[in-house]
Amino acid sequence: MKWSWKIGRFAGIDVYAHATFFLLIGWLILSHWLRGGDLAATIEGGAFVLAIFGCVVLHEYGHALTARRYGIRTREITLLPMGGVARLERMPDNPRHELWVALAGPAVNVVIAMALFIWLEAQSRLEPLERLTVASGPFLQRLLIANLFLVAFNMLPAFPMDGGRVLRALLARRMDYTRATQAAAVLGQAVAFLLGFVGLFSNPFLVFIALFVWIGAAQESAMVQMRSALGGIPVARAMITEFRTLAPNDPLQRVIDLVLSGWQHDFPVLADGRLVGVLDRKRLIAALSAKGQTATVAEAMQTDVEPVDSAEMLDTALPRLQGGEMGAIPAVHNGELVGLLTTENLGEFLAIQAALKGAGRGDRAATWGPASA
Repeated sequence: MKWSWKIGRFAGIDVYAHATFFLLIGWLILSHWLRGGDLAATIEGGAFVLAIFGCVVLHEYGHALTARRYGIRTREITLLPMGGVARLERMPDNPRHELWVALAGPAVNVVIAMALFIWLEAQSRLEPLERLTVASGPFLQRLLIANLFLVAFNMLPAFPMDGGRVLRALLARRMDYTRATQAAAVLGQAVAFLLGFVGLFSNPFLVFIALFVWIGAAQESAMVQMRSALGGIPVARAMITEFRTLAPNDPLQRVIDLVLSGWQHDFPVLADGRLVGVLDRKRLIAALSAKGQTATVAEAMQTDVEPVDSAEMLDTALPRLQGGEMGAIPAVHNGELVGLLTTENLGEFLAIQAALKGAGRGDRAATWGPASA
């Protein structure tokens, strides 16, 4: 994600913080300072916010480590003002697996809240709830309440919250996955409408949350519909078969010539007929800026490239194409490079498929029309 900075790597997963996350931290610390002007209270306020987001990170690791049990990698975890996002390379195909992955995050917050409650109860330090505010009251008890709030918020039956995925997983046990997603998305948008309506008369922040939920539900529904449309279609039908390749010792000047003389921006790199990397536009520009046009392709290319098999279905290849940093994935068959799968060509393929289906419906209508007259 753009405007994000890496803050650590744990259990083989990179953790990033978005720029807006730091803005939120700064705003909250400034609010504490302006409210009381007390340095100790301001530091405690900043520590409390960081503790909450520490719980958010653990929440996302709950998703990530549970997904790992089912053979699904997590590309990264990113902290945002609204919470955290664990970017899985794909969602589980089995509804039961998706249910457990979705529930794992809130379950972490429940465990944290229970541990804090047991500790506070043992120390006899629980305060009445009416004495607590966001900025005042025992630190650990406020953290306990925050974790309970995270559970309640994330279990809203709406995408992109965990509750929306739980609802879809339950519906998918009784109906088609695409229909289950559409039903969960419709309910999610209804929840968003209610949140927005309430927010107009109470808290404007609810309007922002409602917009976030509405867009998330629409995007999830569109993505699943696309995957459904691509089901059963092999990569070979949508990949580009006419393209240029590079050699590791080619100078970047040759790449510039190819880019300016044609349409291609992502180039497979072959050594003795074997795929050894890919040079995309982003890496080309970075290498030209740092080393100039006399540098070689080997100095700029990406080597940890996982190709897709041309016989693989498009619906399983799509998440890798959408989640990767490159705009193209090499397609191989029996170890030989046979094509390129790009987002642009996949979009063209979908548009042509939709047009052909529309023409088919029109032909049927023209044929059935006179018969029904």
